Amino acid sequence: MSITNLIRFNNLRGDVFGGVTAAIVSLPLALAFGVASGIGPLGGLYGAVCVGFFAALFGGTPTLISEPTGPMTVVMTAIVASLTASNPENGLAMAFTVVMLAGLFQIVFGLFKLGKYVTLMPYSVISGFMSGIGVILIILQVAPFLGQAPPKGGVLGTFLSIPDLISKVNPPEAILGALTLAIIFFMPKKIKKIVPPQLIALIIGTVVSLTVFGNADIRRIGEIPVGLPPLQLPTFTAGQLTVMLVDGVMLGMLGCIDTLLTAVVADSLTRTEHNSNKELIGQGIGNIVSGLCGGLPGAGATMGTVVNIQTGATSAVSGLTRALVLLVVVLGAAKLTQPIPMAVLAGIALKVGIDILDWSFLKRSHKISVKGSLIMYGVLLLTVFVDLIVAVGIGVFIANILTINQLSEMQSSEVKLISDLDDDVKISDEQKLLLDKGQGRVLLFCLSGPMIFGLSKAIAREHNAMKDADALVVDLTEVPSLGVTASLAIENVIRDAHDKGLEVYVVGASQKIQRRLQSLGLFDLIHPEHMMSDRTEALQQAVDKVYRQL
Repeated sequence: MSITNLIRFNNLRGDVFGGVTAAIVSLPLALAFGVASGIGPLGGLYGAVCVGFFAALFGGTPTLISEPTGPMTVVMTAIVASLTASNPENGLAMAFTVVMLAGLFQIVFGLFKLGKYVTLMPYSVISGFMSGIGVILIILQVAPFLGQAPPKGGVLGTFLSIPDLISKVNPPEAILGALTLAIIFFMPKKIKKIVPPQLIALIIGTVVSLTVFGNADIRRIGEIPVGLPPLQLPTFTAGQLTVMLVDGVMLGMLGCIDTLLTAVVADSLTRTEHNSNKELIGQGIGNIVSGLCGGLPGAGATMGTVVNIQTGATSAVSGLTRALVLLVVVLGAAKLTQPIPMAVLAGIALKVGIDILDWSFLKRSHKISVKGSLIMYGVLLLTVFVDLIVAVGIGVFIANILTINQLSEMQSSEVKLISDLDDDVKISDEQKLLLDKGQGRVLLFCLSGPMIFGLSKAIAREHNAMKDADALVVDLTEVPSLGVTASLAIENVIRDAHDKGLEVYVVGASQKIQRRLQSLGLFDLIHPEHMMSDRTEALQQAVDKVYRQL
């Protein structure tokens, strides 16, 4: 996939409109993340410009919007705090060097074609990790939200200081923070489709601070330098080199995970398939440039990407447009951001933290799998109170040990070994005739072998390739076990089919798998008579339905 494949001008109006809209969404988030990281609002803006432009130019996902994200900001905050504490004079320059190292590692991952392996980890671990980052972002915003300076000690120090922060609350700033959250949470959907609630909250919060609280002592962004940023040349010290390399790997890996998960979302919305390795190279180039310009690291952003696609974008022209619009704002309108209250930005960032939490899985993880739930909560707590790398490492290790143990038990019971989705599924002549008779309106989705987390991508790929039909037969006859991640992938298939009006039949599900499907709430979508044991009978009913509709 070359640059010309991503940049097309056959949909210029849709791409430009999508890019401008995405820029409007990005502006308040970039300011909020810049302030939250300790670098400053200009760092957030230049991160949005640099990563957004070069990732769009060299990446592998046409409609992906790249910018500073909540997870990347959380990690960068810890890096800035650590390096500036150990080296006050050069710490910030070293932090930008870590951003460049992260970009370099991403390019290496892409060149060695490691993109397909980056997200190959259990959903329980990803969920716990992302939710932990959401909790960190929420905790870090408590102090500015209440009108206080951040206490020392990072996340744990802030967490322990919450009672003291509440007792010393600055009422005007706390009111502005609460107003910001209220606007974002309760804005009607009709207005949200026209203007991002974050931007409205930013404007209203600033106006209220200047009018209602004009005489109050309120902390604001202050003056932002206008013009191009000074270059941040790579800065190393012998004592911190190892730490910086580890931080660079961690930041680069997080950016890869964050980006490729968002790229999968873009694929599902556009019915296309991204180039993972090319995307990592584009992200790496963007982060290197961002580090050189003193900007925050960035990754694929789900909110901006969805808005971009929904407003008509189909190519990388949208991402380039968005970056150029933000650059114009930085160069020409930065002074307009001076009166923005810090509490308003804290409210915006706090809402991002709330959104990062994987509420869907948190609410039902214990119903789907107790072991998966324990892993998820363990990773979450380790992420918040120990270390990001330790959290992911321990989570993946335990999940793999449990999987290996499960597969070993299945081998001892003379059950089939792992197999991929089988394109050469053996079906009887009668079943072939029924499929032919269905004239392509009946789809047979066959799965074979233990459905562990590694198969979720294959399930998603087949799901994306599904065409219009009237009935879907999901054959689980040869599936002895169904992992959490694969369960969620199959849930997406069934829910998508149901939303499109297809009659769904499930064949051969064991009692254990039926309990798993029930815990996902899928029995509300599948008619009891459509839970069957015979594939032929299911195909016959599906074909009969097709002919009744003709």
